[in-house]
Amino acid sequence: MKVVDVRFGHRRPADRVIGFDDPRPTLSWRIEDMADEWRQAAARIEVTMGGTPTVHDVAVADGMFLPWPAAPLSSYDSATVRVSVAGADGVWSDWSTPTTVECGLLDKTNWNARPITPEPFVGREDPAPVLTRRFTVGEEAANARLAITTGGIFIAYLDGRRIGHDELTPGWTEYGKRILSLTYDVTDMLTPGDHELAVILGNGWWRGNLTWAMRTNVYGEDLWLLADLRWTDNTGDQSIGTDDSWSWRASNILANDLYQGQAADTRMPLLGTIGDDPETHAVRTIAMPDAAIVPMPMPPARVIDELAARDIITTPSGRTVIDFGQNATGWVRLTVRGGRAGDTVTLRHAEVMEHGELGVRPLRNAKATDTFILNGAAEQQLEPMLTQHGFRYVEVDGVPGLRPEDITLRVVSADMDRLAWFDCSDEQVNRLFLNAVWSTIDNFITIPTDCPQRDERLGWTGDIAVYAPTAVRLLDSAAFLASWMVDVDSDRGSDGGIPVVVPQVLDGPQLTCGWGDAAVLVPWAIYEATGDTGVLADNLAMMDAFVDGVDRLTGGTHIWAGGFQFGDWLDPTAPPDNPGGSKADSDVVATAYFAHSTRLVARAHAALNDAEGAARYEELADKIAQAFRDEYVTAGGRVLSDCASVYAMAIAWDLLEPGRQFDGAANRFADIVRTTGFRVSTGFLGTPLVCPALAKAGHMDLAMRLLLERGCPSWLYPVTMGATTVWERWDSMLPNGDINPGEMTSFNHYALGAIAGWLLSGVAGLSIKEPGYRRIGFTPNTTGALSHAHARQTTPYGVIDAAWRINNGRLTASLTVPAGVTADVTLPDGSVHTVGHGNHTWVVDVDVPERRIATIRDLIDDTTLFSELRDVLHECGNPMYSGDNADVVFAGNAKAYLDDPISELPTVASSRGYCPMPELIVTAVNAFMTRHGL
Repeated sequence: MKVVDVRFGHRRPADRVIGFDDPRPTLSWRIEDMADEWRQAAARIEVTMGGTPTVHDVAVADGMFLPWPAAPLSSYDSATVRVSVAGADGVWSDWSTPTTVECGLLDKTNWNARPITPEPFVGREDPAPVLTRRFTVGEEAANARLAITTGGIFIAYLDGRRIGHDELTPGWTEYGKRILSLTYDVTDMLTPGDHELAVILGNGWWRGNLTWAMRTNVYGEDLWLLADLRWTDNTGDQSIGTDDSWSWRASNILANDLYQGQAADTRMPLLGTIGDDPETHAVRTIAMPDAAIVPMPMPPARVIDELAARDIITTPSGRTVIDFGQNATGWVRLTVRGGRAGDTVTLRHAEVMEHGELGVRPLRNAKATDTFILNGAAEQQLEPMLTQHGFRYVEVDGVPGLRPEDITLRVVSADMDRLAWFDCSDEQVNRLFLNAVWSTIDNFITIPTDCPQRDERLGWTGDIAVYAPTAVRLLDSAAFLASWMVDVDSDRGSDGGIPVVVPQVLDGPQLTCGWGDAAVLVPWAIYEATGDTGVLADNLAMMDAFVDGVDRLTGGTHIWAGGFQFGDWLDPTAPPDNPGGSKADSDVVATAYFAHSTRLVARAHAALNDAEGAARYEELADKIAQAFRDEYVTAGGRVLSDCASVYAMAIAWDLLEPGRQFDGAANRFADIVRTTGFRVSTGFLGTPLVCPALAKAGHMDLAMRLLLERGCPSWLYPVTMGATTVWERWDSMLPNGDINPGEMTSFNHYALGAIAGWLLSGVAGLSIKEPGYRRIGFTPNTTGALSHAHARQTTPYGVIDAAWRINNGRLTASLTVPAGVTADVTLPDGSVHTVGHGNHTWVVDVDVPERRIATIRDLIDDTTLFSELRDVLHECGNPMYSGDNADVVFAGNAKAYLDDPISELPTVASSRGYCPMPELIVTAVNAFMTRHGL
């Protein structure tokens, strides 16, 4: 038995964590190599501060987010921790490997520096400035730390060597209220003698283009730098901070913008001329910002992967385009050989090709173009550093004889570990899951953005509200999202509303369904995936304020009606120019979300042991649910606006009375799915709930039909079109290869990829039953739609591995459970098993009920027959079924006749004769029925 992976807060386990943001870090750990049935009963935590160890004994059943047991840390304080655990027998394990946490500068008053800005003024379109300071280091330098942040983005160098490997730092926050700083250990770089610290400043989000209105200078006109370098050497403690003794010079980066790209003249050194440079200028100090300056609490953006060129394309117009085979975020590294000094290389980026050429229209005003003036070297490497693109394809101009090995896509994202893997017997479903992973990676750079490519890239609250439960399963994104929630809370309005984008660069805060619910749904998703109640405690005031604000808005009716709402955004039946024109009534959707968020707020209070608050919000949630039923649901279960989204919400969130009302809604929901031909008919707010709600309603077979549909709109349609990320619209690209005509079209939006969470829980069968995976469920999916599925999920306790396979009527299911986790297993033979850590296997028979085709509904439910009927109708020669969606047309015609006997199939298919040439349909359908004995 051993204790491993001691972790501070949500940071990745490491021997030493520096620049920590919390003076009281929570502690977590895992246990390996324990005996069967062993359970932790106690822990012993040794904390060494200032060379003095203290031991703290705690009675805890696991090692998840335990409060800091020692005195709080101060700026640059460090503590080394070891952990030992014991079971009920009182036998202690060996100590864990020591691990150290060191805080960054926790308060603005701790900085030995003042912000500085170039003088004279350097404009947004001027070359990027390099701020510099020369200094001397004595012998035996030790404990060197550089704390640094900017108004803008920075890249720091010491003697021309890059410090760290973070990108686009310090990232985007609500700069008027919170700015992040980073801390670097530069001890190994401080040799005795003279040195130069040089920092390039870029426009970034501070004053570069933002939003489709191309706003600039949103946070200020001046770039500024705040840097504090400290070390000790043989002469004592040393420190240099930014002040008026610094200077600046121009870099070789001529222009930089996140939307537009970067331009550089490589005939000049990157950092400008070093030494006695007549172009060196003074700086001036400015006041400390009003915003808090805090150590970065989230993983910084880094180059996390590199992708090789897949193909070199010559377009019909003769242009050279590189295909990397994967839509991603970042930039390219290009090697140029034999270029002449003064020649220009131009790189244009886009996500798709349209009719053989680079498809740039979806970028709108974002040029996404990098240019480099060559220096004439025999070989030189080109790479931007103060911009970011979302792309799969790069058009290269100015490099004759380009080879695939000359160019690499450098993938940039927050440095988060991947947590989940999925595979099954359908390769396109596997690709769908991977597409969701990629869209999360590509949009989680410094905030959760809607898209990484066009003139937007904003922190839309509605997108992440619906996607957060999936995001925290796919990637270790808890710290990333928790950091963003600090800004969400700081932007909260007096009525409890939050902005639709955070940081707030559009309209101010407002009470908006779905988008505003991010105040509740995101913290809850983090808690559910991690078990960290601290996230709830940090956000509880905001969660309460949002629900209370909506409650006041309803005036005691508990019905959220009227006002601005996005509704079920991007419903596939909405016209391209009206993405909010959904079938789902906005008041129904808003009230359902109101009920759901209120229920989660009650659970948050309960998790924090606030019984009074829990009871208050439970009562309110009950009242909202009752008001929802009274206003919008008939006794028989019909929900106003009668579409898939409203039924999914009502069923998934327990808004219906059990019995007749629930059963009626479940059956009506199922029929809607059938009569849309198993095409997706929901938008952003409804889509994540459809398959889980169908399964909850007893229609797992229909959920699988919906999942596996290839026609448009469906989850797999983009996969059939070659998508490598999740699209914003179900039909972002039309079947003929045209880009959707709507102005708003992205090929890298994660919201509709929330289905990936259900692939883990519904298809592979691995669900979370208690927060942090303390208790899980494992229910193999035995509908017969797939022959096997496998999920591998990294949790705070370790790796859970769940797999099932059906072969010749026998199910083999296997489950690996780490220490601290309890699993409830439900098998198709009706048996239920509760197991603890270890490897478990079951083999049971699977009964496949014989399906009797008695009604039109039965026919639609038979995958094979319905598919063949679609082909029969398409080929019968009747124009009504001439398109690619004959199944959808038939299903729509059958809407009122699902209970009719199968003998009525020719009549139903021919619209009861009210169509041109009905005899063509009747003849073809009769032949079909004869073949199958119907």
